[in-house]
Amino acid sequence: MTKTLLPTTVVGSYPQPDWLVDRAILVGNNVVPRVRLKAIWRVAEDALEQAQDDATLIAIRDMERAGIDIITDGEMRRESYSNRFALALDGVDVDNPAIVVGRAGKPTPVPRITGPIRRRHAVEVRDVEFLRANTDRQIKITLPGPFTLSMQAHDEYYGDPEAVAMAYAEAVAEEARDLKAAGADIIQFDEPWLQARPEQAMQFGVKALNRALEGVPGPTVVHLCFGYAAMVADKPSGYSFLSQLADSTAEQISIEAAQPKLDLGILADLSNKTIMLGVLDLGSAEVESPQTVAARIRAGLRHVAAERLVIAPDCGMKYLPRARAFGKLSAMAAGAAIVRQELAGDCRGKG
Repeated sequence: MTKTLLPTTVVGSYPQPDWLVDRAILVGNNVVPRVRLKAIWRVAEDALEQAQDDATLIAIRDMERAGIDIITDGEMRRESYSNRFALALDGVDVDNPAIVVGRAGKPTPVPRITGPIRRRHAVEVRDVEFLRANTDRQIKITLPGPFTLSMQAHDEYYGDPEAVAMAYAEAVAEEARDLKAAGADIIQFDEPWLQARPEQAMQFGVKALNRALEGVPGPTVVHLCFGYAAMVADKPSGYSFLSQLADSTAEQISIEAAQPKLDLGILADLSNKTIMLGVLDLGSAEVESPQTVAARIRAGLRHVAAERLVIAPDCGMKYLPRARAFGKLSAMAAGAAIVRQELAGDCRGKG
């Protein structure tokens, strides 16, 4: 893990270039795809991997230029944060999807579970290898968490929601171990549905998460959010499921705090965790000033020691214009630098 105080990172995604995806379809769909959405790709199938590699290099260089300490591949190869992994598993029928009411209350096509959930091959290992070969910074890769995967599918095989989540946990654990072996410094599990379905999350959410974390070495993160700002404009001011993650074996918990103006007093319940604090409001077209970011970091420091704080946007930046995303990341890095200097001055003053 980086030794930088208040290290900066991204939640995962970065805007895909307009020459790679049709953003009108991506944004106009207004539903995060759970099955394939091939129509968004503007590049022919036989050239798509190379184009995605080129887009990944753009994301890497943008994050480096913005001054981000822990970077990702920007999730350039994904139609959504979850479907790249979810649709690569055995036991799911993606050609004949079921229709369920999604998190935003809209009818959403989802895979049908028709047999045992199993991972047949590594899904994101090449993503990690490509990222590792093209930066000397700390790198993070993201995976959909097992609880969220279980909520984004229609079960016609197990007949038990917990059994579905545990089956996904086995597949996620296998993938995460391979991603660590391929060079990932940090693994992040995206689990927004812990917040969206708190009753079921209380029953088996942490159990499934801990199973997915078994045997995964090094820093691990769980990300919770209220949904992409492009999809959810009116966000609640508090989490329905958060303190329970104190019992998870993940080292870090990632939360969004800027847009919902979260009461950070809740972080007292996670005193055994490092907090990845969202300090960029992705629902606002305004690019925050470094001073605004610094103020949000200082608010976090009133509840979390600097050694346990990682600085991040609220959520993934997939739906933002690239210029806005880059501006916000640059401001975040500059804001973190301001607070680091303040903390260094305090230490010298006490010395």
